[in-house]
Amino acid sequence: MKQKLTFIQKFKKTVKWIVVAFFASTILSVIVLRWVPVYFTPLMFIRLAQQKANHQELTLHHHWVPIEEMNPSMATAVMASEDAHFLEHHGFDFKAIEQAAMRNIKHPDKRKHGASTISQQTAKNVFLWPGRSWIRKGFEVYFTVLIELVWSKERIMEVYLNSIEMGDGIYGVDAVAQWHFGTTAGQLTKAQCALIAVTLPNPRRFNSANPSSYLLKRQRRILREMKFVKPLTPNP
Repeated sequence: MKQKLTFIQKFKKTVKWIVVAFFASTILSVIVLRWVPVYFTPLMFIRLAQQKANHQELTLHHHWVPIEEMNPSMATAVMASEDAHFLEHHGFDFKAIEQAAMRNIKHPDKRKHGASTISQQTAKNVFLWPGRSWIRKGFEVYFTVLIELVWSKERIMEVYLNSIEMGDGIYGVDAVAQWHFGTTAGQLTKAQCALIAVTLPNPRRFNSANPSSYLLKRQRRILREMKFVKPLTPNP
């Protein structure tokens, strides 16, 4: 009986230290990344592993650039396309979540709609792995709350635009600007920003360098909607 109690006590102590270590390390990493550029993400390594498994050439194009060096229209375009209330919410758009849930209930046989905000996508891209499990979703909520508390909206957008997958082996706006348009993040046109933004739901399927008629139609819609989105930073 005494040995059993000792084992339970050791187990509880171990669990306690694991929990403490988890919270300490994650909070510290979020604080550090408030200023330090994010040069690599879990998804980048996962894609490299997939390329190697498929005997493909290892491809990773990623250039970190400060948000001040990006065309401000890029942030406006992704807000219009992905998260129109980004500047208003605190990480979660509950109205969009409710609307997505209602659509999924009414149309259970169709593709499920999500309502992930830019903050949630940033948390997933930087700290987690792709997937739809409840465990991963729980971690996503946790990291979303953390970055909303510690980072500014400008920093969240900066990390998002630098880390998001924008093509096969392409991550971030500067890399896609170079490989798809032969320019830089700062020299992208408003139309190019909108075109990049509309590929983000599935950037490995939709190619901003060779847009289909479907993408061009969505691009025109986003260009119209950008007029009604409050810009993250004033246009010069």
